[in-house]
Amino acid sequence: MPELDKNLSAVEVSVVIPVYNEEAVLPALFTRLYAALDKLGRSYEIIFIDDGSHDKSRALLRQQFQTRPDVTRVVYLKMNAGQHMALIAGFEHARGRRVVTLDSDLQNPPEEIGNLLAKMDEGFDYVGSIRRKRNDSLWRHLASRLMNRIRERITHIHITDQGCMLRAYDRDIIQAMLSSREVTTFIPALAFVYAANPTEIVVEHEERAAGESKYSLYKLTRLNFDLVTSFSLVPLQMFSLIGIVVSIISFLFVLYLALRRLIVGPEVEGVFTLFAIAFFVMGLLLFGIGLLGEYLGRLYLQVRERPRYLVHSVLEADTETKHA
Repeated sequence: MPELDKNLSAVEVSVVIPVYNEEAVLPALFTRLYAALDKLGRSYEIIFIDDGSHDKSRALLRQQFQTRPDVTRVVYLKMNAGQHMALIAGFEHARGRRVVTLDSDLQNPPEEIGNLLAKMDEGFDYVGSIRRKRNDSLWRHLASRLMNRIRERITHIHITDQGCMLRAYDRDIIQAMLSSREVTTFIPALAFVYAANPTEIVVEHEERAAGESKYSLYKLTRLNFDLVTSFSLVPLQMFSLIGIVVSIISFLFVLYLALRRLIVGPEVEGVFTLFAIAFFVMGLLLFGIGLLGEYLGRLYLQVRERPRYLVHSVLEADTETKHA
């Protein structure tokens, strides 16, 4: 992990931005982002993490570094590690007393960063954001609301808008997250767990300036499933309770059929009902095996202790360092 303490007093705000194939939107992001931060009157740095882009994003980031090397740093990852691991890479290189995360697609206006920092000035150590008017498709909006309800009931983590990456973190929370060596994690939820005084504010939301979303329906479902299984054992406990209830009902039903056979005699009626019950129980068992496999898979990934990401090179003022 890079040395942080000696530079903390020099930088007040670090803005960490993961980038993956965003060549179409980066020029507009550069124009608005630097202008917004220059107006704040705070010392800052911007850390771009190229998450294995294969378009012109890498070249554009290098050009921007050459334009503003005083406040710009670029971390190139060797391969795509995913948005949250890219953010962790940015956290490890951030030197600010406060760290703000921002998506590169301009759906979260950079001009809102000042509002997050102003809220932190009131004494909050974690400031989340809620999009005032989401410019997303109807299915994404409904799916997000449904998953929020499920997550809050299972994990007790209260994040009104988990899809909004515009957030601000105190240095203590960043250090706590860096000390958590989880292979997979959901950063806003992990920060909420570590925060002593969290809050949320409403921010503007814009349509994607260019390009397309990197989150398909499958990836969103996968992300939420990871979130639930990362922070709670409730799914396993619920399945155990369901298994107990189904076992009791099945035993009583078998007992009923045995008594009926003794009283009424053999009969063929109800065969399809038995099939339906058998298929239901088998489906329940398969679901339980898959759920258990999810938890075991997380343990498998964790015990291997492979690097969560690999850094190819880092662009920063007066030096370019390379890592294996």
